[in-house]
Amino acid sequence: MTNSIRKSVLCLVVPFCAAIAVIAGTAVIPDLHPFRDPTGYIATYNTSGGIDKSNPFFQSLGTNGRTCETCHQADQAFSLSVVKIRQRFVFTEGKDPLFAPVDGANCPDDKQGDAASHSLLLNNGLVRVGITVPANPEFSLTVVHDPYGCAITTDPETGRLIVSVYRRPLPSTNLGFLSTVMFDGRETIAPLNDEKTFTANLITDLTHQATDAVLTHAQASRPPTQEQLGEIVKLERGFYTAQVFDDQAGALYINGGNGGPKFLSKQLYYPGINDSLGGEPHGKPFDPTAMTMYAAWQASLGPDDGYENARADIAAGEKIFNTQRVRITGVRGLNDNPALHNPPEIDGTCTTCHDAFNVGDHSLPLPLDIGTSHPLAFETDPRIAGGLAQLSAPDLPVYLVAGCPDPRDPRRRLTFYTSDPGKGLVSGRCSDVNRGKGLVLRGIAARAPYFHNGAAANLEELVDFYNNRFQMGLTDEQKKQLIAFLNSL
Repeated sequence: MTNSIRKSVLCLVVPFCAAIAVIAGTAVIPDLHPFRDPTGYIATYNTSGGIDKSNPFFQSLGTNGRTCETCHQADQAFSLSVVKIRQRFVFTEGKDPLFAPVDGANCPDDKQGDAASHSLLLNNGLVRVGITVPANPEFSLTVVHDPYGCAITTDPETGRLIVSVYRRPLPSTNLGFLSTVMFDGRETIAPLNDEKTFTANLITDLTHQATDAVLTHAQASRPPTQEQLGEIVKLERGFYTAQVFDDQAGALYINGGNGGPKFLSKQLYYPGINDSLGGEPHGKPFDPTAMTMYAAWQASLGPDDGYENARADIAAGEKIFNTQRVRITGVRGLNDNPALHNPPEIDGTCTTCHDAFNVGDHSLPLPLDIGTSHPLAFETDPRIAGGLAQLSAPDLPVYLVAGCPDPRDPRRRLTFYTSDPGKGLVSGRCSDVNRGKGLVLRGIAARAPYFHNGAAANLEELVDFYNNRFQMGLTDEQKKQLIAFLNSL
């Protein structure tokens, strides 16, 4: 066995391992290398072949030792899992650059290496994001619960408020399916809503995002060069990551199955494809059967090889995702949408919001407030409260947003209690408060916990949230099948 092969094999069983081969003197992560995750193996297909670790993506371009890879690990679907975060803390005694206090601690003046100072990162996989409130916002914002002492600070140069929100690192893979860059869209400098300009605008947005990441997360004293940025963005745009093998169902790309990253790389996508709200640019009707990877397994599971029952569960879960009724109420961005005539209830399915074929995000920008930023102690909507009760929500600052007019009665003023005002912190508009994007679903088995604030510790909690929040009426068997499908993504 060669050293490179031995290294790859060891990385399947040894935690916190980069699976590096050396080819012609250059460190490379082999293309389609399988990384172990809780339910099987995940892999990344790179359109340029093996992942060259001499790329600036893997280089420290700032002052605190961080690289892009610090928060975007190949074995965690280019995000971070809490299990691996905790391993890094133990193995490095909290000295890994991930735990740099600038955003890897609960507050920027906390001591690095003290577990209590990194509790949100260690328990929920959250990094702190300090966002400056726009000038003249339409709302007022005050803090009513400040567990760490840095919820709101003041920029000494501008005098404007800086609000601390805590979010999961987004995957830096499958980027060719994005309709928005970042949870709140703050890096979407050029819109991703037109097929003609999509590629050029995506490059613009990712370049801007990489620049800001180096300057803020890596605390660089100067921006990366255009050459470095070009290499980073080119590498990221070539990544396709998905589950490739399931412990119970076996390989996800055989017997008619179309799982895995190579099939994903061939998936047709353009802005607005299969848009559920009528924005399909070619006039095609919305097809709620947006997930079809395992359609063949619904009819035939292939030869008896011990995996038939698990494949049947995945196929059944895919069908549930496409067809199970979802009663959409109280969702800002949908039920208060004037273009939809402010419907009090929308009868939909999971694919109403996850409409991009075999990808899982929305193919046009659609920031929504499904309630995950709402503190349970302040929640008055019983459906939202019922969903939140299923989660392991972290102890986050709570903000009171006040002064917003009620869209149905402008004379009435609304207030919101929230742990994250979402896009509202970027735009300053009342209509954007609490709203954020839904993520690409591929590769989620490798990157628990879930939701922007890590409130769902696992897929069981996530499914229970949706089941209660949107009155899905799932049986225990259906929950198991839906989770099996999500783990196969």
